[in-house]
Amino acid sequence: MDLNLTMLAQAIAFFIFFWFSKKFVWPPLMNAIAERQAKIAEGLNAAEAGKRALVEAEAKTESALKDARDRSQAMFSDGERRANQIIEQAKLTAKTEADRILAAAQEQIQLELNKAKSGLREQVAQLAVAGAEKILKREINAAAHADMLTELKAQL
Repeated sequence: MDLNLTMLAQAIAFFIFFWFSKKFVWPPLMNAIAERQAKIAEGLNAAEAGKRALVEAEAKTESALKDARDRSQAMFSDGERRANQIIEQAKLTAKTEADRILAAAQEQIQLELNKAKSGLREQVAQLAVAGAEKILKREINAAAHADMLTELKAQL
């Protein structure tokens, strides 16, 4: 009988311990575990959100870099185009100026040529008069024969 009474006392003590644990120990443990699970889930969600934000930030950064590269390339192209325009403008201006200088030089040469021809005509006329004077052995009056000398100059 001792064994039965001991087993019965142990069974009653076990049920009291079970009830006490279920009533007072188990709920705070379960609350602590639930809070810990909530914190862990919240941390995991925050980590996932951080990963998504990082991916979005990387995409935005790449997009911004691409835009910056495109803008710099466009600026570079505009600069090259503008430089080529300036060079072409300078070439055109230089060519126009060279043509103007060449035309002025040709006019000057033509004037000098006409002046030289006129001088040669005068000299030829004087030589012709001198030659005719020697041939005729008398002096010819240049003022009296101006019409004849002008005609002679025109023929030369």
